[in-house]
Amino acid sequence: MNYPALTRYIQHLQNKLPANTNLYFDEDGRVHGRFFHARLASVYQTICSANTLEVKACEAYARSVSNEEPGLSIWKLLENIASDEESVELDRLCRLLHTINYFKQLDNSVKDLYLTVHNRLLVAVAGNHGAAFRRVLESLELPQQKVILQLPRITPSQRWVLSHVAENYRRNGFRIGANAGSLDEAHDLLIRIRPASIKLDVGLVNEARNFQHLLKNAAEIGTQIVVRKIETEQSYLSLQEYYDGTSPFLVQGYFFDLPKSDTPTRFLAKPKELGLASDAILALPL
Repeated sequence: MNYPALTRYIQHLQNKLPANTNLYFDEDGRVHGRFFHARLASVYQTICSANTLEVKACEAYARSVSNEEPGLSIWKLLENIASDEESVELDRLCRLLHTINYFKQLDNSVKDLYLTVHNRLLVAVAGNHGAAFRRVLESLELPQQKVILQLPRITPSQRWVLSHVAENYRRNGFRIGANAGSLDEAHDLLIRIRPASIKLDVGLVNEARNFQHLLKNAAEIGTQIVVRKIETEQSYLSLQEYYDGTSPFLVQGYFFDLPKSDTPTRFLAKPKELGLASDAILALPL
């Protein structure tokens, strides 16, 4: 770890952690959280280059902890019982956990960190979205430019809310990620909020011309396209049918790795470790 302010903060927590805090450390030095009667852990899943499997980013998730092992999604456990105010509190706690656990493992070569904004926060937060988290990063002297705040999908009637929140985060110096439910929606997001990244499910990539058009338009404004929920070798290899090799994109899914506490090395895996022949990877026009 090469972040002195973060090191000092962690040492302060370890030495003076009050009994009623919502943070605690496990025996491996990872920071965990408490919310209601749940214990929280940070896990990370890689986002990597489609052709080389070089790690470009990690997405953080909050999981419940049982016997110090990450378990179920904490949002799925609590979203039906937590109020809007409690959801805001939980979101801020999760961001702090993810940020500490991520950057304490890494040095200045750290890849981008994706942090999801829960859909309740789009309307529950009053005032300046992102200001509080910006101050946290500044106080810990962490690289804000490495953080992408990933906005949820919204209904058509909420389009103005998404645009408003995106602009607030951007004014606070954050890069914005978005989620699309179709290729047409991805094109709309490119034009309307110009995010740093757009995610779409692999099942939506089923028409070569539209996918190529999206990749081309995204590359022109510096937006990364992330194809996610890739769970089988076939779905990974089938992407070559819709890609001509001109504009790179990123991939994410259980086929490559499961979310885990430790962040990955530079390359996610070798082709043989994924069950793919080396020549199969080389044959991909990626």
